[in-house]
Amino acid sequence: MVIRPVGYWVKRLDGALEALLDATLAQLRLTRRQWQVLNTLSTGPATPTELGDALRPFSLADGTGAHERDMASLVQRQLVFLQDGLLALTAPGTALHAKANRLVEAAREDLTAGVGADEYAIAVSVLERMCNNAGRIIAR
Repeated sequence: MVIRPVGYWVKRLDGALEALLDATLAQLRLTRRQWQVLNTLSTGPATPTELGDALRPFSLADGTGAHERDMASLVQRQLVFLQDGLLALTAPGTALHAKANRLVEAAREDLTAGVGADEYAIAVSVLERMCNNAGRIIAR
């Protein structure tokens, strides 16, 4: 029996998570970044700077202008609007967010089928510590 290293499984899981989320959101004609905008704005209006700061950890290296194109698409679809310097969800944006949220949650439940809450918490904790350790080692 071959035991694969953690890096192998992290890469496999990352790819699987990306594909699952992309397929789930595609049902609603949303990209991951658009979902992240809707999800962030679902907690309340934000300035463009605040939104950018909130989404920075999720930024993708897919070229400049992608964020602007995604925002333009959300505005064109009348899901997001800008008023008095604040970005906010429209009523259709709120409804689409709720629908997308249900699909994403169902996908997460399917993904973690057979994994207990304790097992999940341990896995996340171990990965977090390994990331922190790697960051510390790199910073030396």
